[in-house]
This record gives sequence, structure tokens and C-alpha cells, in this order.
Amino acid sequence: MLLLCALTLSIAVPAAADKVKLDPSNWGHEAGSACVSCHTKASSGLAQQWQDSAHAAAGVNCMDCHRAERSDVDAIEHEGQVIATIVSPKDCGRCHTKEFEEQQGSVHAEAYSIIEDRIPALAQNVGGAAMQAASCDQCHGSRVKVRGDGTLDPATWPNSGIGRINPDGSKGSCSSCHGRHRFSKAQAREPEACVRCHSGPDSPDKEVFEASKHGMVYAAHRDEMNLDAAEWNAGRDYTAAPTCVTCHMGAAGKLPSTHDVGLRNVWSLNTPVSKRQFLVIFEDGHKMELPADEPAPRRGTELTRADGTVGTVKAVATPERRRQAMSLVCVECHGKGFTESFMRQFDAVVELYNTKFGEPARAIMAGLYERGLLTPTAFDEPIEFTYWELWHDEGARARHGASMMSPNHAWWEGMYLVGRNFYARFLPEARAVAGEHADELVDAVLRANGQHEWLDQPDQASAILGFAPREAE
Repeated sequence: MLLLCALTLSIAVPAAADKVKLDPSNWGHEAGSACVSCHTKASSGLAQQWQDSAHAAAGVNCMDCHRAERSDVDAIEHEGQVIATIVSPKDCGRCHTKEFEEQQGSVHAEAYSIIEDRIPALAQNVGGAAMQAASCDQCHGSRVKVRGDGTLDPATWPNSGIGRINPDGSKGSCSSCHGRHRFSKAQAREPEACVRCHSGPDSPDKEVFEASKHGMVYAAHRDEMNLDAAEWNAGRDYTAAPTCVTCHMGAAGKLPSTHDVGLRNVWSLNTPVSKRQFLVIFEDGHKMELPADEPAPRRGTELTRADGTVGTVKAVATPERRRQAMSLVCVECHGKGFTESFMRQFDAVVELYNTKFGEPARAIMAGLYERGLLTPTAFDEPIEFTYWELWHDEGARARHGASMMSPNHAWWEGMYLVGRNFYARFLPEARAVAGEHADELVDAVLRANGQHEWLDQPDQASAILGFAPREAE
């Protein structure tokens, strides 16, 4: 059973936010005017942002979003009203139901859950708790804790991480992209909304986008992007350039918009070895990715999710259908043949990285761990940093570079560094750790791979290093 229900490729829907179905009598709280009056004096910038927002224009005020029940774990009394500091996706979902349902279970909403048990080995052992709060948690989110008096633990708040686990149990932060009080759709459509987190070694999308043809035309024609438009359908409402939202979330032709940012992704690109991914959709609306080299789960199967909860499978989208969805965006500005050829080039780079570097490096590390030549503790031995940077930094940059058509990041900032690391650091370090077992644990892996035979051909002279080949005697 491979059913595509979430992508709804053949159904055209408006490219605007879904119309709020809640009756207007549910907003316009009578205490809201007092909030505005006081905060206009006490925090005028915050109040002005709200005044400029669509919420203010629609009559939605502070209390409509911040109101809480006394039984809520993070409820506090403030100026005679019971409120909560955090406006969670669940709160936003009271009006924005469709967006809330799409966001829950997305790779953004799960950004903390999927790495929660892995963070301490790097962020706290190599760095420290204070560093985790100021860096990892600000993008991935954290588990926001509430103190006994209802106030938020300053060790976990403020935090606008995209996978934040809120006191009400919901995951994510709408304000991470839209802003906390202006709640701007134009801001969320800008690449800058994404690059706050998608930049740097592990997710170099800012650098890759700016160096790509897409980034070049966006910079030249940003004033033609129609970013404030009520509807934003690529090819109809704007044609100047794509942004991150265009490809990953935006409407294009008959493809509807979505708040599940990973819906159209075929590959996992930030893993030691990339895998094509099934998208599993559960009966409660949550989602999860599974490697496509394993059997697809059948409808009704119960699976344990990243946060430990169990969900019942409703449908599974194949990598092919996810690629079809992404390609529908491309063909708004490119021909079908152009799009298919680009996808083949991208896939070829990912498969090259996998087979030539990712899989051999992982096999070598697995052998060293199995023989007890490395301790189970991560990052207490130099080769573990070398291996980490091979796939997490350089390998990710190569794969992202190919996915977004930046030749410099695919090669010089990506695969070239992967190759340099692999041959000049990783292999010598692995042989040193393996010692007398080096041939078995390291070189046998290379021989079986078949893509490293050039190392056994020392007579392939070239002028690339500045030395002219010697003529045959």
C-alpha cells in the first residue's frame, strides 16, 4: 500500500493561507485594549509590531493569543488576567487549523526530538550546557521547562527553535519564521527567515543559495517577488526567482502550499550515508521518514516515533512521488527535460558521495568500534572529529551544493574537501588506530569498493601540481 494523500498533486488549492473557519466572536477579547494601552508605554516596539500586523487589522488582540486556563502548566496571573508567555503552535492552531496540522510531525516540528539524545555528546561534552542553550537549542528548539511559580526556566527560555517542545506538549514555534508580533507572511517567504539556522558547516543553505543561479536572480530582482501578496503561487503571482519557501513549501501550478517543509525531499542529506526516504503519514496527522531501502510499512502498522509515542500508519508517500512534487515547482520555470536532467545530476552526486566516501568511511569506523580500538564515547579520540567533519560538514556541503546548483559548493567547498579529508586525514588516522589490523579493517574496505584503485597507480604523471610529466625513457 503506497498511497499518496498528503501531496494531493492533482488538486489545485489557493496559494493563500487557509481561511480561518472559527467564528469571529471567538476573538477580540475585551481585555485586549488594556494590554495594548500598557505595552504601548512599556514596550512600544512590541506594540507597534502588532499594530502593523494582519492580526491587528482583523481585530485579533494580545489576549486572544496569550490567554490561558488556570490549569495550564505555564499559566500565570498578569494584571488581573490569566495568560501564558508562550503562544504555541497549538494556540495558533485554534484559528490556523490547516497550517497547524501540516506543521505537526514535519521535520521542523521534530527538529529537537530527533536529536535530543544525541546533542549532549557534542554540545555538552565538547562545549557545555550554556553553549547548547545559546546555539543548538535556538535553532532545533529545546524542552521548555516551567518553574513552580508558572514562570519559564531561563535555562530553556527564551527559545524560538523550530522544534521547541512547548509546555502544552505541542512542538515547534510559528514565530521562528513569522516573527512574534508582526506575524509576517512576507518575512517567512524571505530566504533570511531560513538562513538564521540554515547556514554554517552542517546546513550551508545560505551560502549555497547565494552562490547559485537562483540566489543570483533573487538578489537582482527581489523587488519583483510580490512577497506581501495574499496569494503566492510560483509562475502566477511571481516569476522573478525562487526562495527556499518556493521549492520546499510554496504553491506552484496545481501543487498546493504546505507547512511541512520536508514533504518534497527525497534524500536525507545530513546523515553519514544518504538514504531515499519514505514519508509515513499517521492516522493522527503526524509524520515520520523511513529509509526506502527497507520495506514500506503497511496501512494499520504501529510504529514508534522519534519522541517515543506510537502511531498507526495511514499512508506512505514514496520517494518518487516526493520527487514528483518537487519537480512540479521546477517546471513552472524550467522544461521537463531540464528538470529531469538536473535531478539525475543531483542524484549522481549523492550516490557518488555514498559509495565512494560515506559507506567506506562508515564501514571502517564500524570495524574499529567492533574491535574495541575506539571507545564508545564520542569525540574522545581525534579520528571521531575527522569522521564527523567528513560527513556532517564537508559531505553535507557537497550534497547541498548539488541539490541547489552551486558548482563551487558541490566541488571546492564540498566534495573536494571530502576527498582531501578522506585520503589525507581519515585513512592515515584509521590505519594508525587499527595498527596491525590496518589491512583487514581499512585497506580491505578500499579494495572491495573499487573506486580507490588510482591509489595503486603511482605512475599516473600529471602537470597539475606544477611538475611536468617526465618523458618516457
